Amino acid sequence: AKVVPLLRTSSNAFFRIEGNTDSVGRADANQALSQRRADAVVNYLVSKGFSAERLIAIGNGSSKPVADNSTDGGRSANRRTDIKVIANK
Repeated sequence: AKVVPLLRTSSNAFFRIEGNTDSVGRADANQALSQRRADAVVNYLVSKGFSAERLIAIGNGSSKPVADNSTDGGRSANRRTDIKVIANK
């Protein structure tokens, strides 16, 4: 919810919403889970008045870790959704 006001400051921007998982589980299940995470964020932003045309949902599965998957803390950090500006018109 804290990100909504920040995204509103970029009224002409387009955003890529990337869902991610840790490496536990099957690759296909992680891919599907990461896509659901990204879709959930897009749906939330649309419910807050953002145009769906400005939002792209991508599921990365476990392919883009930010931490070591061999620790609980690392796996927790890898279960995330990132929002990236991809164009500012």
